[in-house]
Amino acid sequence: MSPFFTWWLTSCVSCVSSGGAAGPRLNNNQLYKFSYTTEVLVDKARGSKEGSAGYKISSDVDVNLVWRDPSSKDDQLIQLAISNVRIDPATHRSEKKNILHGSTAESVLGKTKMAALTKPFMVHLRNGKVRVLAKAFYSFWAEPATIKNIKRGLASLLQVQLRTGKVVENDVSGRCTVEYKAAQGQVTRTKNLETCKTAESGFTTHSQVLGVSKKSSSVTVFTLEDGFIRSAVAEETHSLAVNARRSAAAKVVSRQTLTLVGTEAGPLEAAGKDVTGVVKSIDAKFAAVGIMAEKVKSQCKGCPSLFEHWQSQQKQLEPASLSKATAPRSFLALIQSIRKASKDEILKVLKSASKTTLPQVVDAVTSSQTEASLDAMLEFLNFTDAKGLVLQERFLYACGFSSHPNERMLQALLDISKGKFGSTDIKESVVIIMGALIHKLCQKGGCDLPAVVQAKKLILAGPDSTEVESEVQMYLLALKNSMLPEAIPIFTKFAESEVGAYNTIALTALQRYNVNLMTNEVKQTVNRVYHQNRRIYEKNVRAAAADVILSSNPSYIEVKNLLLSIGNLPHEMNKYMLSKIQDIVRFQLPASKVIQKAMKDMNSANYNRFSKVGSSSAYSGFMAQSADVTSTYSLDILYSGSGILRRSNMNIYGASKGAILLQEKEFRSQGLESLIAATPDEGEEDLESFAGMSALLFDIQLRPVTFFKGYSDLMSKMFSMTGEPMNVVKGLILLTDHSEVITLQSGLKASAEFQGGLAIDISGGMEISLWYRESKTSVNNRGAFVVTGNVTVDMDFMRAGVEVSFETEASLDFITTVQFSEYPFLVCMQMDKATFPFSEHLTKYESLSSGKSIVSRKSKKQLVPGSEFPLHQENSNMCKKVFDSNW
Repeated sequence: MSPFFTWWLTSCVSCVSSGGAAGPRLNNNQLYKFSYTTEVLVDKARGSKEGSAGYKISSDVDVNLVWRDPSSKDDQLIQLAISNVRIDPATHRSEKKNILHGSTAESVLGKTKMAALTKPFMVHLRNGKVRVLAKAFYSFWAEPATIKNIKRGLASLLQVQLRTGKVVENDVSGRCTVEYKAAQGQVTRTKNLETCKTAESGFTTHSQVLGVSKKSSSVTVFTLEDGFIRSAVAEETHSLAVNARRSAAAKVVSRQTLTLVGTEAGPLEAAGKDVTGVVKSIDAKFAAVGIMAEKVKSQCKGCPSLFEHWQSQQKQLEPASLSKATAPRSFLALIQSIRKASKDEILKVLKSASKTTLPQVVDAVTSSQTEASLDAMLEFLNFTDAKGLVLQERFLYACGFSSHPNERMLQALLDISKGKFGSTDIKESVVIIMGALIHKLCQKGGCDLPAVVQAKKLILAGPDSTEVESEVQMYLLALKNSMLPEAIPIFTKFAESEVGAYNTIALTALQRYNVNLMTNEVKQTVNRVYHQNRRIYEKNVRAAAADVILSSNPSYIEVKNLLLSIGNLPHEMNKYMLSKIQDIVRFQLPASKVIQKAMKDMNSANYNRFSKVGSSSAYSGFMAQSADVTSTYSLDILYSGSGILRRSNMNIYGASKGAILLQEKEFRSQGLESLIAATPDEGEEDLESFAGMSALLFDIQLRPVTFFKGYSDLMSKMFSMTGEPMNVVKGLILLTDHSEVITLQSGLKASAEFQGGLAIDISGGMEISLWYRESKTSVNNRGAFVVTGNVTVDMDFMRAGVEVSFETEASLDFITTVQFSEYPFLVCMQMDKATFPFSEHLTKYESLSSGKSIVSRKSKKQLVPGSEFPLHQENSNMCKKVFDSNW
């Protein structure tokens, strides 16, 4: 049997037993008169029909047989004609809330569309189904797409098979898998909407935590009498919800009802050998336009241009407004406008924006991710200009955070990387962000795209292609973003490098990989680093190695060796490892069971090991817990033996249908012992004075920020310190981005747009007072988050929709104060969340092409109390001493 014949059989049930009909058969010389209603409702997910927005189209439908294949009674050409059209609200409304009050179907549709809707059309059915290999739906090309789609929806309702079975069908929704269940006098058709293939393509956020979930169902119940349709009732529901907050959900419901009201004498069957000839003989203007719905171009009458929209929104995008919810809301609205604009329109806005708002415009234009927006940005930016560093980096970060990047965006960065740069910082950011784009494109199955292959080759060869330390770090950070399995051997090699920065990047990168990729070779290398089998390493490198071991499904022996090392480590390292082990057990992290097993051995866990004192610590806790999302934090602090902060690492995770590292901020310093005439720890005697901060945001590693490097730089920074924090990340990020067109079985189309925008400002700073022998490091987070979800059914002549949204403004500060006037030095850590507002909004709207409209709005607002997140008890005791003026 040929593959084609096999496919044809599985796609269309055409072989039936001689004992009965495969589908309903129409009689010659008979006119079947039906009543037909199609309605669509949009609302919040748990809304009732009474409160929904939407409308209902009712009509009479005449159906008659035009032609039947003489050799097959189940091969029929059927004509349908719609008449007596009425348009009403989907639910009962008062006159004040009824935009259709006083209207007729013709006044709503217009004469042209009404004439087109009432023109007859034909469908060719074989065995109760639309022909698979032919465009078996006949109408007129000149008709508006919306009208043809309504007709397609009605014709699709006639498709039915009289036997139980699963088949693939073509209808207005696309090509879908359908299951039939036949009982006496009734057939139920269930369509698997997830299998439907259509010409309409959309996109969605790659992250499940930040994404949108969709549930769909479609069921049609046919009542039959003597093998013919007496009634068909179809109901289809699509519900979309934001994963992080399921109450931010909207739904669209489509219902069709076709009822036979009677029969009467009708036209005679036409003569002819084939369908094509018969159709042409009836009306030469009939065309085979296909049963699947065609795209409808929505036209916005009276909508402002992009420039006009920008002028109305620019005040909300001033830097002073970035911590307010108005900023991300305006950002999302601007993105929607940019996605409809041309390159020249976008350039006009970029060139007209003020110096203060231009970075936010760059965020919005890049996040739009259209061909025109990328072209505009590439023309606008000059990467050889050192003065444009802020705009260039905002463009690159927006590329890294992009929700659905394409190959062209990566190719653009490849082309930029081959040119000249006005700043080495930008060169580093270009390569680092290329790694993030590689990861996202590979996630979508695009690892073999030419640009991806080229970029992979560049960053995989990068670390060994240069001896410049900053360039090696750049390539390692790009590989860390790419998450390529091919990079694991590279990270394994650099984990044992003689350069501490290489060790740290390599080890933190290995920790991000799936535990199944951690081979014995990798584990052996990481254990060698921790136990210093081949050379002496810095404490923060050993701490990073311990993190990898404990997060990679450690064996009993590995854990036992870690426990045995406690007591033989540098003073503060002992305390850190002890705190780390206890935190894993307390918070019941994956390694907790094997740790508890190893701790039963008194040689591994005894008072001598578990009584070590110091200021270093590791602690995990919950930031928020709800039915939708769970957010946790972990805070690791490692000090040198002289009281200088070596490493402060704070992670914030979110989990909802998966997990994502929302934020990782690592503050690192070294070589500062000379300031207080202290002795460096083993392996850290020759370290250059340095302090810096590295941020990983929404699983994207950003370019690290250096506060100072070298003794002379340290001295100049100390004498010029203002206490003001240094910016690490500032801007607007498109976190949630879901767009799709849902073709309903009725032929109507619903567009679903869900976007979430974050205005963020992360800064960090360090102050050192030699006079008071005190240091203070701070990490400040300010942000506003807005998510909007729109589901709209737009038919040119009438529009109905619902918008669900929520917004919040929040701040989170992490401050570490160290007093090193005596030993043991005092360390106080504070993590504070300020009281913040939270609000939810629901808007329903209906409008006519005439401009008449009605809108209803509801809101719910609350204040969420602030709090100081708990850390370990020792920290609380120390904070009392630090801030007790009488102490």
